Amino acid sequence: MRLYVSHRTEYRFSEAQKRLVQLLRLTPGNHAGQSVVSWSIDVDRDARLKPGRDGYGNETTMLYVDGPLDRIAISVSGEVLTEDRAGLLGAAAEPLPPLHFLQPTALTRADAALHDYVASLQLPGDPLAGAHMLAEAVHDHLVLDEPYVGGDHSAAIALADRKADAQGAAHLLIAAARTAHYPARYVAGHLYRPYETDTHAAHGWTELYVEGFGWIGFDPHEGRCPTESYVRVAIGLDHSQAAPISGARIGGGAEALAVDVHVGPEPGPQ
Repeated sequence: MRLYVSHRTEYRFSEAQKRLVQLLRLTPGNHAGQSVVSWSIDVDRDARLKPGRDGYGNETTMLYVDGPLDRIAISVSGEVLTEDRAGLLGAAAEPLPPLHFLQPTALTRADAALHDYVASLQLPGDPLAGAHMLAEAVHDHLVLDEPYVGGDHSAAIALADRKADAQGAAHLLIAAARTAHYPARYVAGHLYRPYETDTHAAHGWTELYVEGFGWIGFDPHEGRCPTESYVRVAIGLDHSQAAPISGARIGGGAEALAVDVHVGPEPGPQ
């Protein structure tokens, strides 16, 4: 599938900022099932952009802007060719061994209730069957028939509340998978939903390392493996390490953030 992505992020500050430094994880990489045809990052004022790659193999861009600065908009647009591989990832940059992705984080730490939940599933000995069963169980555990707004994105809270957005659902599957001794990681990206007519928000899902197969994607929020409708951008131990934009600013006051994302077979509005 040929997908076009438009991603615009605008910050407004209540007080002028002296300097802004941000790490952008907005550029997808090439791997089996995904080829980037074109991609660009534009900033609506003088800025220095420095491309690079982080320890997870993600394409990154450092953004440096000097003030005074009361607002800034970052626009991303690109074209990507995707293929349905039933979630199986291949030929991606993998600087870290799978065992690295067994370590917990604050958002994916498993409490006693989560350990009991995984034990109750009685996962089969076959690694692939166990991974699919685990992902299906997490999807079935969560009540996802109504929008989830706000709240905590941690795995423990998602398990207890039985509610989560895509980010929380991914964290719950990551924590459950690591409890079951599957290396697991967060994937930040985009999802084209042809059955929706409004703007398509950024999305997140999970990848599990399955012996004999490698990394396989599972989307516990949608209840499926990633298809050609997914654009994979960045990975990390949890969302905080794969977030599209993170950084720091020098200056006081508050900030307001507005994000607009379009994903589809036709270019979005410019």
